[in-house]
Amino acid sequence: MTRLSKLINRTLSFRLTLRVILALAILLIAALLVMFWFSRKAVKEETLQDAGQTLEATVEQIDNILLSVEQAAGNVYWKMMPYVDDPEKLEKYTRRLRETNPYITGCDIVWNTDTTEAIGWTDPKTGGEAITSYQLPLFKGRRKVATMVVGVSQALLSKIVLGAKPSPHSFCTLLRKDGTVIIHPDSSVLNKNLLVLARDDDQSMRETARSMLSGGTGYHKVRLDGVDYYAFYKPFERANVPGRDMMKLGWSAAVVLPEDDIFGDYIQLHYVVLVIAVVGLLLLLVSCYLFIHRQLLPLRLLERSAHRIAEGHYNEPIPDSRQQDEVGRLQRHFQKMQQSLSTRMAEMQQLSDTLKQRGEELQATYEQAQAANLMKTNFLYNMSDQMMAPVGGIFKSVKTISDHPDKLTEEETSLLVDEIQKQGGKVTALLNQLIKDSEKIMDK
Repeated sequence: MTRLSKLINRTLSFRLTLRVILALAILLIAALLVMFWFSRKAVKEETLQDAGQTLEATVEQIDNILLSVEQAAGNVYWKMMPYVDDPEKLEKYTRRLRETNPYITGCDIVWNTDTTEAIGWTDPKTGGEAITSYQLPLFKGRRKVATMVVGVSQALLSKIVLGAKPSPHSFCTLLRKDGTVIIHPDSSVLNKNLLVLARDDDQSMRETARSMLSGGTGYHKVRLDGVDYYAFYKPFERANVPGRDMMKLGWSAAVVLPEDDIFGDYIQLHYVVLVIAVVGLLLLLVSCYLFIHRQLLPLRLLERSAHRIAEGHYNEPIPDSRQQDEVGRLQRHFQKMQQSLSTRMAEMQQLSDTLKQRGEELQATYEQAQAANLMKTNFLYNMSDQMMAPVGGIFKSVKTISDHPDKLTEEETSLLVDEIQKQGGKVTALLNQLIKDSEKIMDK
């Protein structure tokens, strides 16, 4: 058995403290688990909300730029329509458009073009500085003679997208409708298809790519370069403004956050709370032990007193208790029991001493009686021994007289009678002496 187990088995205060701490630890762990579960859920919901707001703000900011370009180009477009046969006038308008709108990086008139007559935005072109263009066909009568192409630098859009960072290590990205990456902080990823970038074994990444290309909204947990991320995505939706062409672009925007950015503080909070809980339990352990140890001090005094009483020390005083609880009452009852036991033991000791004295007296009396009996026996034996000769003489004389009454003379008979009287006198004297000695022994 180890030293700790011996301490636990021999110390009541330590066992009580351990049970209290164990119960509190179970309750604390249960409370922490519930708190951590709800806090993780709250952090996740808050992250979803922040990511959604970030995406919404990013899409809205880009759409505001596109709307500004659309409105500026439309205003100039209607002014240009009467001068479709005057290239110099048209160049003047396009130059003015470039100078007055900071979002427009280029505005050209393309003559004899075969491009579609549709009004709208084109997907960004790659090669050199990527350009997203807004096209408006110019007509002379019903015949299209040229197309006004208004360009917006992708660098401008990238600045907006890459500047949207809901967390320190997060980033935003923008995809074309075919899955090609338009904007991404890693230049090596640009102009590559997201489905191609997703490895075959990365099922979550492929699901994310397919959901984005299908115009879905949501989030997935993905793994990039050994790091876990959460990708929040939604389709690029333009504001519905009266008179605006609402042709869908098919773009998708996504914000990608490392899991550490989402739950990093939450995990650190776990460690802090666990450290605080452990330190708190240790402090509680020490304080409970000291408190219980102090409260059980009267019990230890009673234990030592009981041990001393068991050894025969009945008169040792038990200190008074000021406590009014069960321990205090137990100490007072034990004190009364010890006093009563001490009184009873004193009475028993006195009775024992009295009995011992009486026993000694009886022993002395018994010894005297034994001595007296021995004296009587010896005396009777001596007296009997002394009386044997006279009694024998008497018996012999009487027998002689009785056996030969006719043969004895009167003188012989008289001598025998005198001998009987003489021996009878000796026997009488011995009997008188026996009576006197018996009276002396009885007097003693």
